[in-house]
Amino acid sequence: MTGQVATPLPRLEAAGLDAWLIRLFDAIDEANLPWLTALTRQCEAALGADLVDLVPSYTTLLVVFDPLKLDPELARRRLGEVLAGLTPDADTVGGEIRELPTWYDESVGPELALLAERAGLSVAAVIDCHSERLYRVFALGFAPGFAFMGLLDERLECPRLDTPRQRVPLGSVAVAGRQTAVYPAVTPGGWNLIGRTSARLFDRGREGFSLLRLGDRVRFVPVDRAEFERQGGDPHPMEAER
Repeated sequence: MTGQVATPLPRLEAAGLDAWLIRLFDAIDEANLPWLTALTRQCEAALGADLVDLVPSYTTLLVVFDPLKLDPELARRRLGEVLAGLTPDADTVGGEIRELPTWYDESVGPELALLAERAGLSVAAVIDCHSERLYRVFALGFAPGFAFMGLLDERLECPRLDTPRQRVPLGSVAVAGRQTAVYPAVTPGGWNLIGRTSARLFDRGREGFSLLRLGDRVRFVPVDRAEFERQGGDPHPMEAER
C-alpha cells in the first residue's frame, strides 16, 4: 500500500442476476479508502429498500439487490449515476473507533510464541506491538462480519499457515501479512492466531449485523482471562486437529 493519490477506474461487472461488482481500482492502496467509503454510502442511498447487501473490498464493491423489486438494468443505471458523480470522502480520519477486549494467550493463540520467535521479540512485546496500534478497516468479506484491518507493525508481518485449520474458534484474533482480523464465526482459516476477543463481530440482532464497517478504526485492548470470561469470552483452548 503506497498511500499515493488514487485515481478510480471505474468498471461495472455483472456478478449474477442479483448483483453488480463495481471495480473501482486495480491495485490495493490506502488512498482507495475515501473513494470506497463514499461509494458504499452513495450506493446504499441510491438503491434504498431494494438493496440486499454491500460487500466492500480493497478495490471493489459488490452490490447485491433484490431482483424481484429492482430490474438488473435499472440497478446498473442507478449505479452508473452514482459513479458519474462520485467524489472521495474529505474526512479520511473518520469512522467509528472500536475497542476489542482481547485475551492474548498461547492456549487460544497458538502462533503467539512463534510470532515472537520470528520477530526476535518477547511474547509481551508482541502483545504490546499488536495492541498499541489503531487499525483501519480496509475491507469486509470472506465471512459475514470478517474485517480486514491494517497495517500491522512490519516486525509482526508473517505468511499465512501452510495448511489452513479446518476449524477456527469464534472470536479468534489473527494476523497474516501486514493485516489483522477477528474470526466472527467458527470457520476454516489459515491466519496465525494470537489471542481471542469477547466482542461479537457479527450479530443478526444488530442493525447492520456487522460490528465493524469500512473505514472504522479498531484498537485491541489486552485483558486477562478473568476479564475476558466476565465479558462472555470462551476460554476453552484450541483443540489439536487430527
